[in-house]
Amino acid sequence: MSLASTSFDLPATGDYARDWALVDVETSGLIARRDRVLSVAVVTIGPDGEQTGEFSTLLNPGCDPGPVEVHGLTVERLQGAPAFDQVAGRIGAMLQDRVLVAHNAQFDYDFLAHEFARARMWLPVSQRLCTLALNRQVDPPTDDMKLGTLAAHYRVPQQRAHDALDDTRVLAGILRASLREAARLDLPLPLVSCPPRAESQFTPKPPKTPCAYRNPGRMTPGGPLLQGMKIAITGETAHARAELVGRAVAAGLNMVTSVSRHTSVLVTNEPASQSAKTRRAAVEGVPVIDEHTFLRLLADVQAGTAHEATATSAVTAPVKAPATAEAQATEPESTTAPVPEAPVLPPPSLGATVPAPRQPGDSARTLAKPLVSRRVLVLGGVHADAVAARTRVVELGGSAAVNLSASVTDVVLLANGEKDRRMSRINALELPVHDADWLNSPTAIDPDAAVVRPHEPHVMPRGGVIDLPMPHGTPAPEWYVTVGWAPQADCEIDVVAFLLDEDEQVTFDEDFIFYGVPESPAGTVRLLTGGPAEQTIALDLASLPPATRKVVVAAAIDGATTFGTVGAIQISAAPGNSGSPLTRATLDGATTERTMLLAEIYRRGPVWRLRAVGQGYDHGLDPLARGYGVGIAD
Repeated sequence: MSLASTSFDLPATGDYARDWALVDVETSGLIARRDRVLSVAVVTIGPDGEQTGEFSTLLNPGCDPGPVEVHGLTVERLQGAPAFDQVAGRIGAMLQDRVLVAHNAQFDYDFLAHEFARARMWLPVSQRLCTLALNRQVDPPTDDMKLGTLAAHYRVPQQRAHDALDDTRVLAGILRASLREAARLDLPLPLVSCPPRAESQFTPKPPKTPCAYRNPGRMTPGGPLLQGMKIAITGETAHARAELVGRAVAAGLNMVTSVSRHTSVLVTNEPASQSAKTRRAAVEGVPVIDEHTFLRLLADVQAGTAHEATATSAVTAPVKAPATAEAQATEPESTTAPVPEAPVLPPPSLGATVPAPRQPGDSARTLAKPLVSRRVLVLGGVHADAVAARTRVVELGGSAAVNLSASVTDVVLLANGEKDRRMSRINALELPVHDADWLNSPTAIDPDAAVVRPHEPHVMPRGGVIDLPMPHGTPAPEWYVTVGWAPQADCEIDVVAFLLDEDEQVTFDEDFIFYGVPESPAGTVRLLTGGPAEQTIALDLASLPPATRKVVVAAAIDGATTFGTVGAIQISAAPGNSGSPLTRATLDGATTERTMLLAEIYRRGPVWRLRAVGQGYDHGLDPLARGYGVGIAD
């Protein structure tokens, strides 16, 4: 079927009419730098929506095929299949000069990039489109965003799930329908640029082992070393640095690359030097010892306290600016109001509707919260008025939208809101449009006539807290914290994450996840890019080391633009990459800030909690990272 046909009502040019290469891979595992591709399928589609090519093959990876119960590809079935390097040229020719399309496109892109790197070839892809991210923007009324669910919603026939070729054919139908909906809503496509990356970035690296012991604090003068102490080394050493680090790690010490107020001792043979570490140690009052003393103390390191023994301690205080001496001297105070406290909501069961389906007597609740199940887009107004309007929407039980989508039920126009470019589309869709006074006494929808989505996410205010359900007897889900904003023409926003211990410090620099290092050493926390206005932090909470007590999700703007100019930021949390969001929050109190703390996920005994933060700073990302113990070059 042609994408330009009358039935799809799509423009014949522009973002919606491109040469597409739809891809699906079946793999031996989930980590691209470690696991291998077992089968691959590529279907090419032209700008008119017609299929122009198709290729699929099994692949012999030369390793264990992994979860056969999922993909059905046994060693016997893969015997005699070609190796990836034997078909890489043909696959590359089909991808050349086309936009790579996949459902969860970063997964397929990363696996192909690693396979091409192993074949000593470049992956010829300059842009990709994720149909998962595209449908998050469209926001259809489905239970979740799984391929099969979207296929059923868009009436695309599916014959064999987890078969690469059939999944790709299904994806073609979903792409056509999703592009139709994107055009109907006048949505920009979430295209991601894919510049060539150095082959070394695809070289598997052994994960670092976090220290198993809590930091006991500073070393006392003349006292012993204790397991868990944070040790930094600077300057020339008589023994190889790798040898010193290896012996210290084996003894249970935590070797760090920078000095902070939590450093236990600095090892240096040049205490009078002006290195950054010695200067910082002097400011913080960190004890300093030489290499000879360090080696002598290594022979008798005293027992420490394991992290597992303190797993029930809580981290519930509001996030504050890192209080190092350097930060106090150079960083301004937070420029947003303190984050309000909020009660903790109990964890709903996975798959449960939040809130629950309407029951008898819900009419009273609807009158008290007339915007329950409604999603309101606020346009126009000065910053303070727009913030007040969105806050009022949440108070009335509604959800404040950031962008136009299929889930928007109402539009509120503030001053000059009628000039917003989206108004022509809003009028064409015949959405209800209200003035600001409507928020004083909005009319409740008749509960019997209202269209309720299958899984309405819980709406959290700034400071709201909710438990993340972790089911018993089944594998714990990977949680996806997705951050979205209105597309920006003059700035780029980077979402980052910090894996913090009980001192709110990173264990090592690799616990700072950002665009340059998008994955933690063990692959338990990853940064995923869904488009120019959406990024996601994926967390495998069940596999985080005991030393990690909190994960802070933040965002930063590179340049002079502020979050007050960007406007509202939306965060949502969902179990699995295609799960229905459990909760959603809109954070829009920023004015002059260039760095924002968006959410924190922290341990409370055996439970993980998510808290919407929304606290900002005028400085850039570097001071924030330094405050969390990340070594940043001056």
